[in-house]
Amino acid sequence: MRLVAWIVAGLIGFGGMVRAEDLLPADRPMDEVVDHYVDAKLEAEKVQPAAIDDDAALVRRLTLDLNGRVPTEAEARGFVDSTDPEKRVRLVDRLLASPAYARHQANAFEAMLMAGVKGSLREYLNAAFRDGRAWDQVFREILLGDESESGRKGSSEFLKARAKDIDKLTNDVSAVFFGVNISCAKCHDHPRVPDWKQDHYFGMKSFLSRTYASGPFVGERDTGGVTFKTTKGEERPAKFMFLTGRAIEMPKVEGAPAEPKPKKQAKDVKTPPPPPKFSARARLVEIALEPGERDFFARSIVNRLWSRLFGAGLVMPLDQMHSANPPSHPELLQWLARDLVEHGYDLRRLTRGLVLSKSYSRSSRWESGEVPDPKLFAVAPARPLSPMQLATSMWLASSDPRSFPDDLSPEALEQKIADLEGRARGLADSIARPGEDYQIGASESLLLSNGDRLKDLLSEGNDRLVGRMLQAKERRERIDLAVRNVLARPPDDEEVAILGGYLAEREDRPAEACRQLVWSLLTSSEFRFNH
Repeated sequence: MRLVAWIVAGLIGFGGMVRAEDLLPADRPMDEVVDHYVDAKLEAEKVQPAAIDDDAALVRRLTLDLNGRVPTEAEARGFVDSTDPEKRVRLVDRLLASPAYARHQANAFEAMLMAGVKGSLREYLNAAFRDGRAWDQVFREILLGDESESGRKGSSEFLKARAKDIDKLTNDVSAVFFGVNISCAKCHDHPRVPDWKQDHYFGMKSFLSRTYASGPFVGERDTGGVTFKTTKGEERPAKFMFLTGRAIEMPKVEGAPAEPKPKKQAKDVKTPPPPPKFSARARLVEIALEPGERDFFARSIVNRLWSRLFGAGLVMPLDQMHSANPPSHPELLQWLARDLVEHGYDLRRLTRGLVLSKSYSRSSRWESGEVPDPKLFAVAPARPLSPMQLATSMWLASSDPRSFPDDLSPEALEQKIADLEGRARGLADSIARPGEDYQIGASESLLLSNGDRLKDLLSEGNDRLVGRMLQAKERRERIDLAVRNVLARPPDDEEVAILGGYLAEREDRPAEACRQLVWSLLTSSEFRFNH
């Protein structure tokens, strides 16, 4: 009964109901469930999806999505040449087990959690994903902001960056963790979405209003509430109310003043403030994870992870999960959310199931007329690389492939990749994070055109691709080295002809010719996007 109740409650905010018995069985493999629901929608819309992509494209896509970089030449060639029928499963499991997966997760979640604010959660997130912490635990540690226990250092940064603006804290918590942007309900009941009223906004704000900054620390008062003015001009106290409409009574704390004095914001504070006798934020976490309430939390992270891997969420925009904006595949979203809860909010498991699906593996090429609605997921979108993906991939792709031979031990490979990531960090900091309507800005264009940071990548050093190309005597070998190393595939006949002609016209200056060839590949749209 609890499971049925949760499924029903979970769809109330979407203006419909999906009964538990109407979903595919919980023991079905996740990739099969994904394909079942996506294919059913395609069939209903009479859309023939794109073909499954070739091995060269898939190994590149998977390595970028799971490890935040392009594959080495040896990795790409080994995957394409393998005849093992289980090679894709083995590749996915290897990438998920890699320390680079945890670092890439930390980078991606840092961008999600700290968008629009100063500060960094990277130290905490690196530890959390390295330790394999479940998403509900990460949520709890970030919202509590308690750094007193081992492994939680830096967890308060999310709160610290917003503690002086409780309205921003309220909306960011609601949008990031629950997929609900309730900012419009601050001044009035939402005019177009009956789900969100002022009571919801100020109900959520009540849980967070006791948060305050104390020098470099975050504290929480024992008492305090929120009052607001209704659209009718009536001023009234807000209830402590979650997004589902559930209101609770907060316990009265003995000995605490009814109107606590504001805490001093001195920069020279040396010790964190004492914890409250009763934490309203902790109560918010408890409610958000309870059966009947946790659907917002589970659906939101499923939707965000799906969007990262498929280019768009099952609900778009990602922070507009409400009855006036139903999901493209409601049964699929509900099945995935149920599965996530039943398996302890294991994001690694969720990721594995999604990327092993045929739906994830579709080609990005569409050659049969008008491109179908992105909500059908009939064709893979081209997704711009994040700054760290791009910077790390540029360093790797411009390296001598002999630095990453196919007999390199997994430990040695991981160490080399970690070193490259360290070198790439400075370059990544100079690259703007892509938005929804991606366009390359002037600063990135200048950086990639004549920036000093690219000189190291295109040098003739012993560990660089250009240096390796100059050691090759044949033009065809130089072309093969460049294209395979940068684009993770062999060159086609047209490319061989064009690039061969370019090198032939510059035989008197081979170093410059090789540098320009590698530069043109590194700055190409094929390299800039995951496709």
